[in-house]
Amino acid sequence: MKFTSIFRVASAATIAASMAGGAAYAQAMHPMTGEKLAADQTFTYRLLDGIPTLDPQLNEDVSGSDILRDLFEGLTNQDADGNTIPGVAESWEASEGNTVYTFKLRNNAKWSNGDPVTANDFVYAWRRAADPATASPYSWYMDLMSIKNVSEVLAGDLAPDQLGVEAVDDYTFKVTLSQALPYFVAMTTHATVFPTHKGTIDTYGDQWTRPENMVSNGAYKLTEWVLKERTTRERNPMYWNNDKTILDKVVTLVINDENVAFTRYQAGELDWTQPPTGQYPRLKAEMPDETFSVPRLCNYYYTFNLTETGHPAFQDARVRKALAYAVDRNVVVDNVLQAGQFPAYTFTPGATAGFDVPDVDFAGWTQADRDAKAKELLAEAGYGADNPLKFDMLYNTSEGHKKIATAISAMWKQKLGVEAVLANMEWKTFLDVRGKQDFQLARGAWCGDYNEASTFLDLVQSQSGYNDGKWSNAEVDQLLADAKTSADPSANYTRVEQILAEEMPVIPVYHYTANLLLKPTLKGWPFGNVEQNWYSRDLYKVAE
Repeated sequence: MKFTSIFRVASAATIAASMAGGAAYAQAMHPMTGEKLAADQTFTYRLLDGIPTLDPQLNEDVSGSDILRDLFEGLTNQDADGNTIPGVAESWEASEGNTVYTFKLRNNAKWSNGDPVTANDFVYAWRRAADPATASPYSWYMDLMSIKNVSEVLAGDLAPDQLGVEAVDDYTFKVTLSQALPYFVAMTTHATVFPTHKGTIDTYGDQWTRPENMVSNGAYKLTEWVLKERTTRERNPMYWNNDKTILDKVVTLVINDENVAFTRYQAGELDWTQPPTGQYPRLKAEMPDETFSVPRLCNYYYTFNLTETGHPAFQDARVRKALAYAVDRNVVVDNVLQAGQFPAYTFTPGATAGFDVPDVDFAGWTQADRDAKAKELLAEAGYGADNPLKFDMLYNTSEGHKKIATAISAMWKQKLGVEAVLANMEWKTFLDVRGKQDFQLARGAWCGDYNEASTFLDLVQSQSGYNDGKWSNAEVDQLLADAKTSADPSANYTRVEQILAEEMPVIPVYHYTANLLLKPTLKGWPFGNVEQNWYSRDLYKVAE
């Protein structure tokens, strides 16, 4: 299944590139469209939860990455269609059979304190991400990048200075890989490999990300951070392309209730939020110029804890499959969500570049057939009226997640006599509990770190840092390892998906769309980027 975006918008990065210095901005007119720019260039949007960290090497969530792409700039960026474009690196080349990548850095990139951004800053940050002492929750991402010696560094068997990264000179950064990786450059847009300022971290330790301490190299700098309330970032005058940036300030407001967020959006307090769960069709009809839904590179699933702390019943694949089969995904997407999401029968979304959704048996059945098979499998496993199945079902606090969990638990109760006891936790606690396997069944979701199937399937590899259920399959591990050196890994990915359907360590529920409420005055949103990676420097506001 392939998706082609129906949206075609001009990249604000392209637009900005045509501006001569700050002159066009000073005239308050858009240089290409002739639009009159708003006098107040402040972009305000809603966050569901507070940001646990603004340290690139410690971040692990999508909302944090959105902020970090403003505060820091890596080797590469993405344009409005998701293509990889220069960031701090002006150019790059691959050599020695695509196992050595050399990045030429621009010599006018600066930190917010005026220091030059050099190759040594990338060496420091990449070593820091791989260093076990950092305890980066995304250290496994470094392993996926196949950097030379990374596995040994992560294991503590080699010192971080043995990682295959090198500052050839101040503006030449070289990376040596242990094997050719065709999508390596695309992986450098991720926040984990953004540069960090060694002097600042050495001076302030774990307080270096406070607004009064932070030194960053992105288009914006952090000026306010009130935990669980708000963040503010303002233009960084030291940013190499500052005179082509239009937005002056970006504000996030933590609003846990999606209906409250919508009310504040209507009141003009927010430029961007999400439609409340189930209200997309109404809002699209009433506010067509502000309501959008596009395919997004994310999946939504529930994961079984298969360790000794999980429910004993989940050790039986028949139980896992019964629960997965009984979920009516069409009800979830059509009746609960109602925003164009796609029912998921595979872990990898169909929107993923180069991924052909494989045929898995239960995807082709009617829901009645799936329900009948679920009852049969559960009975075979020894569960029924005389021995009812009961377990805890965990999700992070959100009205939308609650509605989905309620709907799925009702399906299990009605069809199978299974009782799922719902529990919710705020985001940071939820991540900690799930990461420690202190759950039975827990909500999961993943947005691709790059546009290739491995960004999803590597999560079910035995040693993945985000394999929260700790499922292990030797064939899957080998297939994923072989895929990294294959000219065409499609067959490997198909087989992994088939094994997932046979073993069902996770229950795929749906694949995302990006559901957005955007004020008509906010322009430049990258609708064509399936990863929905956006940069505030590419946005602008027009006068009403």
